[in-house]
Amino acid sequence: MGKSIFNIEHQQTNLSSKIVVGLERISEVFRVLLWEHAKANGLSPIQIQILVFIANHKAEYCTVSYLASEFNITKPTISDAIKALEKKKLIEKDYSSSDSRSYTVFLSEKGKSVVFQTEQFANPIKDQLSVIDNVDLDQLYLTITQLIYGLNRSGLLTVQRMCYACKFHSKTENGHFCNYLNTELQHSDIRIDCPEFEVQL
Repeated sequence: MGKSIFNIEHQQTNLSSKIVVGLERISEVFRVLLWEHAKANGLSPIQIQILVFIANHKAEYCTVSYLASEFNITKPTISDAIKALEKKKLIEKDYSSSDSRSYTVFLSEKGKSVVFQTEQFANPIKDQLSVIDNVDLDQLYLTITQLIYGLNRSGLLTVQRMCYACKFHSKTENGHFCNYLNTELQHSDIRIDCPEFEVQL
């Protein structure tokens, strides 16, 4: 077994370990920002994440099963969060699907108001990115998309709706092509969360 990523001496000589530790630090900031906004609204972090997700995704993704996969937590945990949100009158359920046991979730007017107040919680991170040179940002984005795709392929990231795994994506000599949009894609055009995504069979 190799040395731990978190071993200080090992970190100094291993760039991948330094990057992993750096990503952990960034994730800590994300958690703190999310927690602060959740507390201010009397919600848990996962409840905020569910509200923001519902506000920005189509109805077919707003089911208990899909949300459990999206956030990589159990269906009972998602169900409990949805019950709490319904009790606070932030969401409503739609039972109009063919399966009478399942339902989709959508925001109430009160829920839309809470999302409007909270969905900017990650802006302090975005603000720091705005001072980085565009060439460096482009390279960073390429690295992040490759990392996400690799984590998904290895089974560690259960859901992703990125171009690389989409049936409309083709690799070309110059980079990438989207058969849905019928256009060449630069690395910076690759979408991490595409509304037209359809899984590659």
